[in-house]
Amino acid sequence: MAFTVLQVIEVPLYFVHDGAPPDSNVLTRIMLSLVVLVLLLGFVTGLRELVRQADPVCGWVADLAHGAALAYIAVTFVAHSLQAGEVIAANEPVNPTITAEGSYLLYGSIGRILTAVFLVAAGYAAVRSGLLSQWAARSAYVIALINLAFVPSLYFGNDTGQFFSANGWGTTATIASLYAYWVLAVGIALLRHRNAHHYAGQPGSTSENRR
Repeated sequence: MAFTVLQVIEVPLYFVHDGAPPDSNVLTRIMLSLVVLVLLLGFVTGLRELVRQADPVCGWVADLAHGAALAYIAVTFVAHSLQAGEVIAANEPVNPTITAEGSYLLYGSIGRILTAVFLVAAGYAAVRSGLLSQWAARSAYVIALINLAFVPSLYFGNDTGQFFSANGWGTTATIASLYAYWVLAVGIALLRHRNAHHYAGQPGSTSENRR
């Protein structure tokens, strides 16, 4: 939940300034994203362990989701470093979404394909292992398809004002944040799943009385 809240706070920071934003804006959104990515690491690691405990046969799928998330986190760290470096080194405000050319694909096409792999694997593993019902997989597949649709954005230039471009606001901000809502929904569902099992195991519970 903390992950999604910070993600929701971070994304609007990309749209509050016309032209080159002040350094504080860029560095603040990067700082927030660093925390978001660490929280994502905790989520995907916990999900992998829950899947392995529920159904060891699904372990390889959970490993795939975990690996894709790790790769996504790593390339996003690199993209953040490229943008922060541009801002820190410049003598006047710059727009690193344009000037940090090395970050285009890291935020865009590469990020979108890694997100799609994570969602497909995580959704399948969560349902196949019995942790969650079919909605988790179906919603993950839909968001994954939307992300894959933006992989070819690398052919459409570097106009940040365009929705569909290598570094456009749709490719790198709007679509990139969709998976956060899936993570929120899955996190809440997993907590409810855990609490249901906890109470089911308490003395005097319905499941206990049925034994």
